[in-house]
Amino acid sequence: MSQTVLLAEDDRAIRNALERALTLEGYQVMAVADGVEALAQAHRNRPDVLVLDVMMPGIDGLQVCRVLRAEGDRTPILMLTALVETADRIAGLDAGADDYVVKPFDVEEVFARLRALLRRTSPVGVGGAPGAEAPRPVPERLIEAVPERLIEAAGVRMDPQARRAWRGGRELELTRTEFELLELLVRNAGIVLDHSTIYDRIWGYDFGPGSKNLAVYVGYLRRKLDEPDAPQLIHTVRGVGYVLREN
Repeated sequence: MSQTVLLAEDDRAIRNALERALTLEGYQVMAVADGVEALAQAHRNRPDVLVLDVMMPGIDGLQVCRVLRAEGDRTPILMLTALVETADRIAGLDAGADDYVVKPFDVEEVFARLRALLRRTSPVGVGGAPGAEAPRPVPERLIEAVPERLIEAAGVRMDPQARRAWRGGRELELTRTEFELLELLVRNAGIVLDHSTIYDRIWGYDFGPGSKNLAVYVGYLRRKLDEPDAPQLIHTVRGVGYVLREN
């Protein structure tokens, strides 16, 4: 069964081109030109994933994202943006977006990111579109998920079923991607996870050495996790990846 994409893009040429490409890829597409109509469509016919342009007249993509998240709607959201500064990307993540693509973009990158988002919200074995590939295997040394209620490492406690996390007695307000990234680090505390492994486990796709996507998420997660006069928990291993440890 094909999955539904709600596409909101005010540039007619980009909207029409993406709508055609997504339809050919096997998705059902609801294409709208502004944020007001995007919210109306999301309320009438809840899609499997949203693709939102950041810069739209009236209600922009960030506002659409904030409204849906405030309503408790956790549908995956991919942002399209011409803004390349880290602060602009962080604004999108703070609004509740799960991922972003910078314009001009290759449509294959959009497909790959949609497949990754949909895999994270679908039962095992269900892809984002007909013919979507399965996630690539990860190193055997990576510790697999276990079914216990709470997991804990380096002073961080997480409840994967309730999707709640705490550092000490302080509860952390995390987006979907931030939670999954922290969970991966907590489950593998003390193990240096390389960039490729993290991309595979969180996004289902390695965006290559030039991508800053992971660094942006790690930086934003650190802002929520770190505390004054307390040790930093997420450490960068230059040229390799990241590790969770107290010192």
